[in-house]
Amino acid sequence: MDLDMKQLALAIRTIAEEKNLPEDSVKEVVEQALAAAYRRDYGDREQEVRVTMNLNTGEIDVYVTKEIVEKAEHPAYEISVAEAQVRKKSAKVGETIEVHEKAEEFGRVAAQTAKQVILQRLREAEREIVMNEYEDKIGTVINATVVRVEGNICRIDLGKAQGIMPRSEQIQGERYYPGQRLKVFLKDVERGFRGPQLVVSRGNKDFIEWLFRAEVPEMESGAVEIKGIAREAGVRSKIAVASNVPGVDPVGTFVGGHGTRVNAVVSEVGEQEKIDIIVWAEDPKEYITQALSPTKVSKVEIEKKKKKAKVLVPEDQLSIGIGKSGQNVRLASKLTGYEIDIEADKGASLEENDHNVETKELPKQPKLKRKNELESSLLEAIEEHGE
Repeated sequence: MDLDMKQLALAIRTIAEEKNLPEDSVKEVVEQALAAAYRRDYGDREQEVRVTMNLNTGEIDVYVTKEIVEKAEHPAYEISVAEAQVRKKSAKVGETIEVHEKAEEFGRVAAQTAKQVILQRLREAEREIVMNEYEDKIGTVINATVVRVEGNICRIDLGKAQGIMPRSEQIQGERYYPGQRLKVFLKDVERGFRGPQLVVSRGNKDFIEWLFRAEVPEMESGAVEIKGIAREAGVRSKIAVASNVPGVDPVGTFVGGHGTRVNAVVSEVGEQEKIDIIVWAEDPKEYITQALSPTKVSKVEIEKKKKKAKVLVPEDQLSIGIGKSGQNVRLASKLTGYEIDIEADKGASLEENDHNVETKELPKQPKLKRKNELESSLLEAIEEHGE
């Protein structure tokens, strides 16, 4: 034979092992390719052909589905009732029957067709298996290795497939190099022209949540939970947490003893990224107050329908409330879902300043008095000694 079936059977096992594909899946792909080659070389493109292959012997069997008629005028599609009844006694006109065809040697053209289709189908099968495997991993963190960096795109090796990490999904200021091992969040699996396109991220908020989930076992039990995350990767994140068990401090649970839990997350995303953990509140005013931490808030006025909030803070707290380049108020807005407008509460600031003046002046008077008394006592002692 031009196409040695025993060699093909051996190749199926080799391909299955190399590509880490199920042997049955590869065998099915090859059988479909051989059926296509048979239709092209021996039959008709519209024929319904089924091919089975014995991987141990390399033998193949070809079955063609034909319609049973009184007199067969198109042998490729039809079979006479008399001939059909030889194969199956109960055969009747109008039914279909699978006819076993003798699989002679495949011609050179058929062999080439089979080879091309096999390669194409194998690629498709491999892509499909990758799709199925990684679709189940969407929303999880995977250990990966950097393959190369092309401009703003970082190509990542995920084991059985490669992914891309666009600039928008990277941590600001983080540098990547070939061979670097890191954790990535599998964001999406897209069907591309050249196969599955795996999009990974280190810059999205879900990555932070997954890292905390790995460090805080109380999340698994439901004792505490993350209610919301606002993140500017590589710069700052605000995380709202809540407790579902009375007596459990949600912030302390996420921070951990001596900050061990939050520090573990920071070590993964980089020390340049500050993480604020606040208590979530059902009341929007309280939630906004917490979200603007560490700012001291005087008053919060909200418009629920427009999702807008006006926040008054002491004048000396205004710059803290807004944050560098508006970062604090921007993250607080993302976290709460409210458009926040911060203004200085000049009245509160003046009252606070007046109070500070009083408290500062009162303790000075006794200090001066004690100093005068001390000087007088010293003078008296000197005079007595002189006498």
